[in-house]
Amino acid sequence: MQERIAVVFDFDDTLGPDSTTGFLEHAGLKDIAEFWKQVGHMMKEDWDPVPAYLTHMIAASKQGRISPITQQALSSWGEKLPLFSGVEDVFPHLRQVVKEANPRVTLEFYLISSGIGDVLRHMRVAHEFTDIWASEFHYDEQGNAATPRKIISFTDKTRYIFQVQKGVVGKESRGEPFAVNKRVPADQVRIPLNQMVFVGDGYTDIPCFSLIKQNGGIPIAVYDQRHTEKWGNAFQFVADGRVSNLHSANYQQGSDLTNFLSMAVRSLAERIAVSASSYQG
Repeated sequence: MQERIAVVFDFDDTLGPDSTTGFLEHAGLKDIAEFWKQVGHMMKEDWDPVPAYLTHMIAASKQGRISPITQQALSSWGEKLPLFSGVEDVFPHLRQVVKEANPRVTLEFYLISSGIGDVLRHMRVAHEFTDIWASEFHYDEQGNAATPRKIISFTDKTRYIFQVQKGVVGKESRGEPFAVNKRVPADQVRIPLNQMVFVGDGYTDIPCFSLIKQNGGIPIAVYDQRHTEKWGNAFQFVADGRVSNLHSANYQQGSDLTNFLSMAVRSLAERIAVSASSYQG
């Protein structure tokens, strides 16, 4: 019996405001709207969204429109990265909820993002995650971002859900891109999909919402209440049956989102206890 639960988060507009837009502003870009408009034009020319924005960032740096994109610049921004209210407290809170419901169960957190890894690995809650997967740059000999090295978007995100399921996580899994395809017997998976919660906000999260829901897990959509123009998109996930629950991205104690997350992990922990009892009996 696998006595583990995973809560898997997206980052941008889920745990905090858009990290890439924030970096561009921090790096001195004057016209953010025009930057994303140009990325939109690239998408109309059949670029995928993530390589489009990463490539356009590199171009902006080479043109001198923003300061150089280096690992140090990205990690420095990650240390300053703003988070939504209550995010820093929700991790220990949920661990305590699970401990009280079933002390045998381990709760793990993961982050799967289309954002930039060298930013997200340095945010102040990065230590809470068992693993973080995000898009990456390759850097030239001068240390400047030269080309996208890893792209995570849409169904790419489900790959990492399966890595969580099979235990292909941590530093030892790096450089083994085909390990996720290994066959793992059902009784040997590390965390079954029906013992996962996925929290996301956008179109890149739809494949994960669907995968988790179809396999008995709990998909939760959130929205940033400051951006009313995105509310319709968020509600559409409910209307389309992608998710059952939609909450404002407020992680403070007593908020609807934190209450629902608490109920979700408590329910999973209690279900594991019942299953373990039946298995032993």
